[in-house]
Amino acid sequence: MRFEINKYLLDDIENSEHPSDFEIAKDYTILILRLPFIKNDKVDVANYAFLIKDDKVYIFDRKKDDFDLLGDFMDLHNFLDVRVDKILAKINKLHMQIAKMEDDLYENRIDKSFANEWLKFKKDLVLIERLMGHALIAFERFLKYYKSEVDNFAFKDLKEHFERALRFAKNAVEKLDYLYEFFRAKQDEKMNKIMFVLTLLSGIFLPLTLITGFFGMNTGGLPLTDDPYGTIKAVIIAFILEVPIVWILWKMMRG
Repeated sequence: MRFEINKYLLDDIENSEHPSDFEIAKDYTILILRLPFIKNDKVDVANYAFLIKDDKVYIFDRKKDDFDLLGDFMDLHNFLDVRVDKILAKINKLHMQIAKMEDDLYENRIDKSFANEWLKFKKDLVLIERLMGHALIAFERFLKYYKSEVDNFAFKDLKEHFERALRFAKNAVEKLDYLYEFFRAKQDEKMNKIMFVLTLLSGIFLPLTLITGFFGMNTGGLPLTDDPYGTIKAVIIAFILEVPIVWILWKMMRG
């Protein structure tokens, strides 16, 4: 089904990566919707191009490189409604998975897969948010232009589904950002505890290291060298030096 279409508009239609848009020509309009496409529980991208002429809606078939008759405006509504409902179902599933991730964080059940899961959820949701935001703008322009021809109740409901998908995706992204901050705080807390223990050990062994290094020097005139009780005295000196170090560390822990 061939139409005389502006060359620049035709380039946009044939471009499978063209963002959502609504264009008005002399005797027809073009609605391009680049939407998330849910397949096997994975988020992909699908680009739909519609030509609307004389209250008939035609959809572009990329395999045939031509338009096929989709039907009237209600057929367009039904076509989009099914796909947006799948997007909402996917977002709802992601919300439940994020809620479980949040519970695991609060219960300190963090495993090595957290970062990978977080990145996967964030990637899917950011993609959905970006696509639905652009699609909503194009769809609103379409509704404004055809407000007297379409079923206002049905298409306003479909628009609300677009808005809900965008809003839920944004909320999920914000929740993920909060969870990542909480996760980083937990990781930093764990690292601080490790560093604190290492600092304690370094402080405790500092006098021992000092005494060992001092008496281990290969120089003459070292004290206690000829004393038969030199080793015992050196150990006693080391433990005496430990007392203020341990006391300082104990005060730091209590403070």
